[in-house]
Amino acid sequence: MATLFQGVGAVTPFSASSSLDSNKLLLPSRKSLSISDSRGSIFVYRSDALNLKAATRKQDLLIPNAVATKGETSTSAKSGHELLLFEALHEGLEEEMERDPRVCVMGEDVGHYGGSYKVTKGLAEKYGDLRVLDTPIAENSFTGMGIGAAMTGLRPIVEGMNMGFLLLAFNQISNNCGMLHYTSGGQFTIPIVIRGPGGVGRQLGAEHSQRLESYFQSIPGIQMVACSTPYNAKGLMKAAIRSENPVILFEHVLLYNLKERIPDEEYVLSLEEAEMVRPGEHITILTYSRMRYHVMQAAKTLVNKGYDPEVIDIRSLKPFDLYTIGCSVKKTHRVLIVEECMRTGGIGASLTAAITENFHDYLDAPIVCLSSQDVPTPYAGTLEEWTVVQPAQIVSAVEQLCQ
Repeated sequence: MATLFQGVGAVTPFSASSSLDSNKLLLPSRKSLSISDSRGSIFVYRSDALNLKAATRKQDLLIPNAVATKGETSTSAKSGHELLLFEALHEGLEEEMERDPRVCVMGEDVGHYGGSYKVTKGLAEKYGDLRVLDTPIAENSFTGMGIGAAMTGLRPIVEGMNMGFLLLAFNQISNNCGMLHYTSGGQFTIPIVIRGPGGVGRQLGAEHSQRLESYFQSIPGIQMVACSTPYNAKGLMKAAIRSENPVILFEHVLLYNLKERIPDEEYVLSLEEAEMVRPGEHITILTYSRMRYHVMQAAKTLVNKGYDPEVIDIRSLKPFDLYTIGCSVKKTHRVLIVEECMRTGGIGASLTAAITENFHDYLDAPIVCLSSQDVPTPYAGTLEEWTVVQPAQIVSAVEQLCQ
């Protein structure tokens, strides 16, 4: 449990300036491993260092629209249809409910009210109260009910009205959702999706600004993904529903109204792949969720200053896509991690450890991790901004790393 309590915001004085010291939290050494997929194979292990070659400045690689999901794709594409992020989640969910009668939804106000952010709007009228179930305010109970439903053959989606409320169901998620496949000797699978809004909103206060990624990361048997665009929100939602594993889908409360054009044809994304947002040569910037947009805002300034950052949305928070990350590190030799999670025990700490363990000899500079301050999120708007990484800090960190 020590790893879980690490991520709890400490009541300590915070500094408005963000430290650029490398996060040195290391995990126990593991043996070399080989990762193989359709893109080829890569051996992940410590190897001889490579010298950084002089990289030309490629200002034309700047992606001015941070919503673009791929280097060659933008929201101005003529094909497809435009959706807001919450509408993309709804579309993916509705398509899967239409495709598979085992898919059902449960949670507070998910039925006739349509969900607190309207992700389930209209589904109760279409599929009935048995497949879109309004529950009492009892997170521990209805999460356990969802896990039991998954054990008996259904494919439930449990919505936490706010991800912070799911702390009340932590025992169900940890001891049952993550472990029952193992403790039953493989007799049960738990194809459940746990999803909902989280992250720092606009003056929602400490208890409604929770980032629970690091809390759930240490639970064996659970996969975690974070959506950041309408395109990957729909693709990850469909993939999570079809997975035989329990999946936690993190959505950010401030991204629901992002608009993007997505394909008309059906698509399903991988739950274990990162997304190359912007190719570059000078430095690898790893990020996810809302911080993707802070990074892309900073990237415009960096390109004007002559830097060529490579931006990767890691998307898969567990497991990490070490193939994509490793290829980038071997090219740029410098790594900056930008997250909204807490610095102590956060996703960035685990990612730092994984990169240090597997790609240390390719690094020409210490890994820098920019994270939220280790304090409860203040209600006051100006103080709230100080606790979260801002684009100017990202620019400063890249300049120092590339000196």
